[in-house]
Amino acid sequence: MRQAHRQSLGHLGESIAAVYLEKQGYSIIERNCHTPYGEIDLITQREGVIVFVEVKTRSTRSFGPPEISITPQKQDHMRSAAAYYIQQHPELATDWRIDAIAIQMQGDQKQPLLDHFENVVS
Repeated sequence: MRQAHRQSLGHLGESIAAVYLEKQGYSIIERNCHTPYGEIDLITQREGVIVFVEVKTRSTRSFGPPEISITPQKQDHMRSAAAYYIQQHPELATDWRIDAIAIQMQGDQKQPLLDHFENVVS
């Protein structure tokens, strides 16, 4: 897949995830936050808990569901990036977790399939 297509698909997925989360009562604090340990797609807050969200979007199931790409190495990067962010923002709540949202685009302009996995990294 071309890099530009992959990036636009990723941005589309992040936008879909942000709308979904807002409808679920989350406030979006930041999008595409860069840390020394990698990018955090969405940083949200709900009920006093900071929620870091990794968004995985796929246009085809050829390589399996989107969430399969969250490897142990990726989980380590997510944990380190979240801890770094919390360290840099002591004014935020101390309770935090890492969620993942998997988005599978559907052909023929159907609504994408969205799965929200809470607390994926401990």
